[in-house]
Amino acid sequence: MRGDSVGARRVTDPELDRSIVELEYIDDIEVEAEEGGAHVDVSFTLPTAWCSPAFAWMMALDGREAVEGLSGVARCSMRLREHMHAREVTVGVNNDHSFDATFPDADGGIAEVRSTLDAKARLARQYDAVETLLAAGVTHEQIALLTRDDCRFFDEYVAVGVREGAVEIVVDVEPLRRYLDKAMQTGRVAENDRLFRTPEGDDIDPDEAELVHRRARLAHVNMSGQGGVCDALHESRRAELARQ
Repeated sequence: MRGDSVGARRVTDPELDRSIVELEYIDDIEVEAEEGGAHVDVSFTLPTAWCSPAFAWMMALDGREAVEGLSGVARCSMRLREHMHAREVTVGVNNDHSFDATFPDADGGIAEVRSTLDAKARLARQYDAVETLLAAGVTHEQIALLTRDDCRFFDEYVAVGVREGAVEIVVDVEPLRRYLDKAMQTGRVAENDRLFRTPEGDDIDPDEAELVHRRARLAHVNMSGQGGVCDALHESRRAELARQ
């Protein structure tokens, strides 16, 4: 059974904001039919044995919730492998223990860590979306004033109205959809709000729009750079495990 067939694709590494399926963290998925629904057992391995236990906990918890949300699945067990805290994360998540109780010495709780990483991911996705609009000829000032209602989403593209709707620009839908998903998930953008925000979550002053975009670029560069490091570590680790 493949990971993308059970909905795990939408679960991300919170530090990289990339799917754990696309990152090839999933080792194995077993499905056992039981009375009342299937039991799905998912094994996964992270790029290093010392990856943050908070990040591992979030991926295990999100994976379990995603799979248990599928039709026909009664329960899901997530098994972290080859990690210094594999047992604590596996036992804690699968038995509904809290992160704080499992790791009483941890510096900060899951909600605080998740909020920080979500804010960073929102900014990185905003950078991609704004770059898409700039490439289509929309100015920083026009982008700052866009609202959710200025965008008409279709399967392959999005039509963006500018100059008070007098002109409609058509761009690739994916960067804007990914950004809007994260912005709405984090409660930063409601239906009629401005589309883009400062890092602090405020409306963007059109005169400051280019500066805000440069700040978003920092988050994008940071996540991309971290992603490259993790890719290299993961590749090296997979080769090492294959030799064992």
